[in-house]
Amino acid sequence: MASTIKVDNVQNQPGTNIINKCGTTITVGASSDTVALAAGASQTGFGATGAVNWDTASIKTAGFSAVSGNGYFCNTNGGIFTVSLPAGSAGDIVAIADYTRTFNTNNLTVSPNGSEKIGGVAADATLDVDGQSATFVYVDGTEGWINVQETQTSVIGIGPFVEATGGTPCAGATSGDYKIHTFTGPGTFCVSNAGSPPGSTTVDYMVVAGGGGGGSNYGGGGGAGGYRESVPSPAAWTGSPIANPGNARPVTIQGYSITVGAAGTAACGSQVTGGSGGASSFSDIPSAGGGGGAAENAAAVAGGSGGGGSYNRCGGAGNTPPVSPAQGFAGGDSGPACGGSGGGGASEVGEAGIGSPLAGGAGGDGVTTCISATPTARSGGGGGGGGGPPAPYVSGAGGAGGGGAGAAYCTGAGVSGTVNTGGGGGGGNNPVKTGGAGGSGLVILRYKFQ
Repeated sequence: MASTIKVDNVQNQPGTNIINKCGTTITVGASSDTVALAAGASQTGFGATGAVNWDTASIKTAGFSAVSGNGYFCNTNGGIFTVSLPAGSAGDIVAIADYTRTFNTNNLTVSPNGSEKIGGVAADATLDVDGQSATFVYVDGTEGWINVQETQTSVIGIGPFVEATGGTPCAGATSGDYKIHTFTGPGTFCVSNAGSPPGSTTVDYMVVAGGGGGGSNYGGGGGAGGYRESVPSPAAWTGSPIANPGNARPVTIQGYSITVGAAGTAACGSQVTGGSGGASSFSDIPSAGGGGGAAENAAAVAGGSGGGGSYNRCGGAGNTPPVSPAQGFAGGDSGPACGGSGGGGASEVGEAGIGSPLAGGAGGDGVTTCISATPTARSGGGGGGGGGPPAPYVSGAGGAGGGGAGAAYCTGAGVSGTVNTGGGGGGGNNPVKTGGAGGSGLVILRYKFQ
């Protein structure tokens, strides 16, 4: 029958045989016995060769000296630093693990103590893989510290919702159960959790390219930057009329490069076409830059939306290259002895310039979405430059959504498209002969986070 001994402390007492006394050593159990701790009990002070006690009370964020027998979680999110191993004795052990899975971005340096070695080499070692961990055991003066166990991946829990950083604000603005990341320039959308059903596994997008610049004399307005958008089905917010329902992009744990198109340059000088806008992209969704507006004897350019024509010049084609739904429309055509035509917008073709008097055509309107939680219009075409004389001197208005107005006779340059709307620049006219620059692009990403 088993018996129970209940005591608070077992100590070596001279002349007393408690358990098994031998000199100053107390032995618990006999050969081949198993000494077990009861469920829920713990031990301290025994230690074990080849094992470490992990320090969870102090996450390391700066350089420090390690102590044998300990394991350390190192957070390099704030920058690189160095872990110094102790002076080694045979059997000493130190372990290190990547706390935030940032060793690739900010490496962790492991330094041997003084003249010690790591793997037989008297030099520092580098941990540079996200999620990496390593366990070092000191063997002898020949090889020094040897890495006896290493992982280069980190198993993480899969939460039900997408988690990511990037853009402005980096952690994402919130609107109800959704987070919104806005990129006004190039960046990286870093997904740390890909989510799972029935939470979220996809990201909706609005990708707007840079608008085209307006042409010079009798200048056509610049075409709006290509406009592409998805919206949930059923809709969780009001998207634009050309949003693609249910086309949110599935994501995995990785960094997604974000491209935001630059503004098309303004034409300057006689008979100069405006510059085309730069392309924007997220994942496998590209948007083409808006086409540059025409000038007298200088052709308009095709693009996400096409540049407006000028003085018997046709407008540039829109939705180039073609996607569905269409990312934009053509610029307006212009007849002989007519003012510049408007650049195409995301929702319509630019208006044609007219003659007698020479008047510029309005830019095509853009579209309005609530993806940012505020109704906002983007991707309007630039207005065409007006003519003259005789009066009245009339120029084309910029399309709703950031399109710049054209210049009338003797009134200066065309107006630039609004920054981060993809709006086209307004066309120029005599005698200034300078169009307006396009507006730069924008990328907005939105996903359910709770």
